[in-house]
Amino acid sequence: MFSQANVVILPNHLANDFEAFCRKNPAPLPLLYRSQSGETACPPLARHADIRTDISQYYVYEEGCLVNRQTEHHGQWADMVCFYLGCSFGFEGRLKKAGVPVRNVEQGTNVSMYRTAVPCIPAGVFSCPLVTTMRPIPAGMLNAAVEVTYLNPLAHGAPVHIGDPALLGIQDLSKPDYGERVELQPGDVTVFWACGVTAIEAILSSKPSLAFSHAPGCMFLTDIPDSSPSSLIPPPSEGVDSPSTDHNLELIPLCFLVSHNPLLYSLASQRAVAKIRQLETIIGEDPGQRGIRALFVQDELLRSCLALSHAFSVAITTGFPTHYMHSPPDETDGPPGAIAMATMLLSLGKQVTLVTDRRALEMNRAIIDEAVRTGVLKTAIPLITFEDSGPDSALHFLCHHGDPSKPRYDHLVAIERSGRAGDGNYYNMRGINIKHLVDPIDNLFIAAKDLPGITTTGIGDGGNELGMGKLKEKVTTLMPNGGLIACVVPADYAITAGVSNWGGYAVACGLYLLHTCPSHQRYRKRGLGLENTIPQEQLQDWTANLPSVDKEESILSTLVRFGIRSGKTGHLAMEVDGLTFHPTHSDIITRLLEVTLGSTTPNL
Repeated sequence: MFSQANVVILPNHLANDFEAFCRKNPAPLPLLYRSQSGETACPPLARHADIRTDISQYYVYEEGCLVNRQTEHHGQWADMVCFYLGCSFGFEGRLKKAGVPVRNVEQGTNVSMYRTAVPCIPAGVFSCPLVTTMRPIPAGMLNAAVEVTYLNPLAHGAPVHIGDPALLGIQDLSKPDYGERVELQPGDVTVFWACGVTAIEAILSSKPSLAFSHAPGCMFLTDIPDSSPSSLIPPPSEGVDSPSTDHNLELIPLCFLVSHNPLLYSLASQRAVAKIRQLETIIGEDPGQRGIRALFVQDELLRSCLALSHAFSVAITTGFPTHYMHSPPDETDGPPGAIAMATMLLSLGKQVTLVTDRRALEMNRAIIDEAVRTGVLKTAIPLITFEDSGPDSALHFLCHHGDPSKPRYDHLVAIERSGRAGDGNYYNMRGINIKHLVDPIDNLFIAAKDLPGITTTGIGDGGNELGMGKLKEKVTTLMPNGGLIACVVPADYAITAGVSNWGGYAVACGLYLLHTCPSHQRYRKRGLGLENTIPQEQLQDWTANLPSVDKEESILSTLVRFGIRSGKTGHLAMEVDGLTFHPTHSDIITRLLEVTLGSTTPNL
């Protein structure tokens, strides 16, 4: 078997624009060779080739309209430039060799191709929607399919979407725009790769006076065997590792399920995954000896960070009024972690809203203003409350006009937030009912379970926090007073930590790692845009918005000035859950940053 190529033939005056279009959209348009004007041979890809006869069917376009189909083409060539683009048919043999079924081959059909609602990045006269191929892959073989195709970047590389077709704007899988319908088998997941037929869409939209392409499925056959994963891998760019090197096997993406409704998987490199697991290990330490390790579930941090990376609008809630005899009754665990997450999310371009109790609204507004004044926050964050005024209150809060198809938020995060117990009350770790101090923000998490497109995360350190209902059985049997205090309201992801703030810091660090992970960013951007390039100013901004010892000490100092006390001891001091900021919390922050940034941390 030999590698195949898509072909586009354009007038010379459009060639530079089209090459720029390919460079800006490397996943659908991986450029293998650009011919000289009038050149009909293709020496790097095939000896003795003649593009005028070597394709079984050509499409002919005039003014952007398909006007003819030909089995060979001997017409005007002097002013034409031929572009040879990588093709996903080149990796099908490798998928089969890895034991991954190729359903279109099994069913004797052409692959399904769909015009998406995702716009390519324009260049010159060229702009069009991304076209994808879809291959059904058994859920248990997704990692194998991702690895095989990642190692073939000039055959479109790794998938650009795994899950619900509607997230690409594809409404009906049974009606492909190109190719033929492919049937899913039980247990299959729809997997989408960028497709070279995007070039045909570019011709249709730019309307050149004359252009040619291969007919979909009728490819140019090269002399390059497709059995060698490295045969079509380009040499590494300066400062960018080639995926073919042994050193970069840790850059191969792994696939994780992040949402059931709508179905969505995400990708992250083995290196990024390993680092986030290191963060998870650090925050799971238990110097306060609360027994939190018994609640640990691996990769809750990773999956939450992946879901947050795909989010556009995030609502964060915190507040645990454990000191019911004091005013204010709140504790120092929760707000610092909430602000750390909000700071990073804002830096990454997400919308962020904080949700608080009515009784604490003015105090929290003043704390946010102080955080802005001291430079912990760059800008104030919207702060709102939720009131339960009827059965549809949560729906109207979460969705525009109460329409489930129009959510205001696509991720809810609760960190050290009082969680509702089985009897409807809210308890601190001592088993004291503090319901009179808690607004029913739990209702938002309950409503979100039935709303497509809203994912939830809970961060806690005792099992009585909102979201820890996912771990209710463990809390009930393994934590002190568990049968009474256990929260029964679950989140999709339950992150446990020795101190909840640490979970917030780890989420911020995990988001940084994902946004600096080329595999994840390529997937999030659907393979569009220049790869492996993060503007230095942007990287510096993300780094500056990580949690740091100085910033976290500053926000804790602010809380103490507002009369907020340590959770375990009630001390009005620089401590959280009875652990002093120095050395305990400062050491955790330093270690999280060392994992995130390397062995030496910059002066933040």
